[in-house]
Amino acid sequence: MVPGPAVCEGCRCAAATAQDAPPNGPATGPATGPAAAILAHGQPGDPGALQPEIEALAAQVQALLPGWRIHGATLACKRSLAALHGVRLVYPHFMADGWFVRSETPRRLALAGINGVRLTAPLGLDPGLPALGAVVARETASAAGIDPATATLVVVGHGSGKSRAPALVTREFAKALAPVAGFAAVNVGFIEEPPFLADVLPEGPAVCLPFFATGGEHVTDDIPQGWRGQGPIAPPIGTTAGVAALIAATLRAAMAKEASQG
Repeated sequence: MVPGPAVCEGCRCAAATAQDAPPNGPATGPATGPAAAILAHGQPGDPGALQPEIEALAAQVQALLPGWRIHGATLACKRSLAALHGVRLVYPHFMADGWFVRSETPRRLALAGINGVRLTAPLGLDPGLPALGAVVARETASAAGIDPATATLVVVGHGSGKSRAPALVTREFAKALAPVAGFAAVNVGFIEEPPFLADVLPEGPAVCLPFFATGGEHVTDDIPQGWRGQGPIAPPIGTTAGVAALIAATLRAAMAKEASQG
């Protein structure tokens, strides 16, 4: 057997051996079933940190797609990418359809020897995401004893100093969410471009909704620092209940489209 890439320091792949199952998701469906992957960014400085999270999500999606084989991988973990041979569809677990999805993901997959795959639209563009975000925001407010009708919801996105895509998709999400969320106001702030989160803190009751796919350092460190204890912080939208169903629906539709095209 040809050895895979070197194991990233601190990655759970370190426990895998050449005889083990691929260390990047359940992939327990029959070998003849459709194979797909959920691909997140991950943390380059700590490749193993988010691998369990994306694997757990892959298991949830696979439970909704009997007969499929669903892998979980991150760009930060070379070994998880190398294990995607046979995958036909890749779901970008990203919020924006920007450089990472359009350019870097295909490049990293090619370097790992993964060719002939088709990428779906990323999570952030899913038309069902605003309704899910509204539910998450209201539940977070309710758990803190806050009436959404008297509170401000602040959607915080990544932002970028190089691309407009991250800010644009965050604003579009907030705009679509506002009419159904039931909050008195919905504002938007960012981590890496103005208006920064710390500059849009409202007066009075407030809830923060991170427009992020995973629970990386921006979520665990930067958002709490910028939010300054203003009110409850919801879990990042990409980690919440309901996301697995959105992903499963996207993969199912993509495979049906592929079949109809011959």
